[in-house]
Amino acid sequence: MALPIWFEIGSFACLSLILLADLLLVVRRPHLPSMRESAAWVTLYVGLALAFAVALWTLTSHDYATEFVAGWLTEYSLSMDNLFVFILIMSRWKVPPRYQQEVLMIGIILALVFRGLFILAGAKLISSFSWVFYIFGVWLIYVALRQLRDHADSDQDNPLIRSLRRIVPLTNEYHDNHLTVVIERKRHVTPMVLVLVTIGSTDLLFALDSIPAIFGLTNSAFIVFTANIFALMGLRQLYFLLGGLLKRLVYLNFGLAGILGFIGAKLTLHALHTNDVPFINGGRPVSWAPEIPIWLSLAVIAGCLIIATGASLAATARRRSRAASLPQSHADKP
Repeated sequence: MALPIWFEIGSFACLSLILLADLLLVVRRPHLPSMRESAAWVTLYVGLALAFAVALWTLTSHDYATEFVAGWLTEYSLSMDNLFVFILIMSRWKVPPRYQQEVLMIGIILALVFRGLFILAGAKLISSFSWVFYIFGVWLIYVALRQLRDHADSDQDNPLIRSLRRIVPLTNEYHDNHLTVVIERKRHVTPMVLVLVTIGSTDLLFALDSIPAIFGLTNSAFIVFTANIFALMGLRQLYFLLGGLLKRLVYLNFGLAGILGFIGAKLTLHALHTNDVPFINGGRPVSWAPEIPIWLSLAVIAGCLIIATGASLAATARRRSRAASLPQSHADKP
C-alpha cells in the first residue's frame, strides 16, 4: 500500500510548523531550561512520535507504522551518541549556558539538512543500484566495530577548525551570541563560529552512520526522513535532561554497536537474497540468505537499548557503592 500524497504533504507541513515554533521560542527567549521544563518537552516530542506511528497504522498500513517505530528508535538511540559529542563540544569551547539552546538548535537544523541530502542520495542509489545494500551493510558493520572505541578524541580540533584559525582572526572570549565582532576596526570571529563549525562537521559524520542504518529497516524515503525529524526533535531538551545521566550510560556504545551490527548484517543478507551482482553467485539470488522481518528488527533494537541501559546503570550503581564504602573501610582499619 502506497503512502497517500496528502498524508506526506500534511505531515511535512505540520513538522515544519513545529520546528519553526521551536526555533522562534529559542531565539526569542534564550535561557537554561530547568529539568522539569526539559522533561515536559521530551515527553511531548516522544508523544508526538508515537501519535504519528498510530496515524500511520490507522491511515496507511501496519508495515509502515512498524518500520517508522523501528527507524525512530534506531535514530533516537544514535542521537544519544550526538549528545555525548555535544556535551564534549560545549565543555571544550566553554559555551555560556544561556546560549547553549541556540547552539543546539542550529546543530539540529544542520543535522536535518545533512540527513535530508543523504536520504535523497540514498533513496536514488537504492532505487537504481541494488548493490548499494552491500556497501551499506559492510559500512554499518565497520561503524559497529568503531563504536566499541570510546569518544576520547571527539573534542579535538578538526581540519575545518585548524583551517579557520589560519584564515581569520579569532577572539578569545564570547561576545553574547554574536558570530563576529569588530575590535580596533578589524572584524574578528568569535568562538561561537568554531562551536557551530565543530557541530556542523560532526553532524555530517553522524549522517554517514545513521542514514544507511535506517535504510536497512525501510526503503521509504518518507519514513526515513520523518523518523529522523522525530528523533532530532526534542534532542535539545534531552541534552539538558540527560546531560548528567549520559555519563552513567557507560555501556551505551556496546548497545549502539549491537544495533548497527545487526542492521549491517540484515542489509547484507537482504543484498544476498535479492542479489544481481554478476560476480556473486553468478548474478543470481542466494537461496540460503533469509529476509529478516521488521518485527524482529524492532525487538533486537529495543533489546539492545534495554540491556545496554540496564547494564550501565547497574555498573554505575556498583561503582558508587564501592566508592561510598571505601572511606568506611579505611576508617575501620587501625
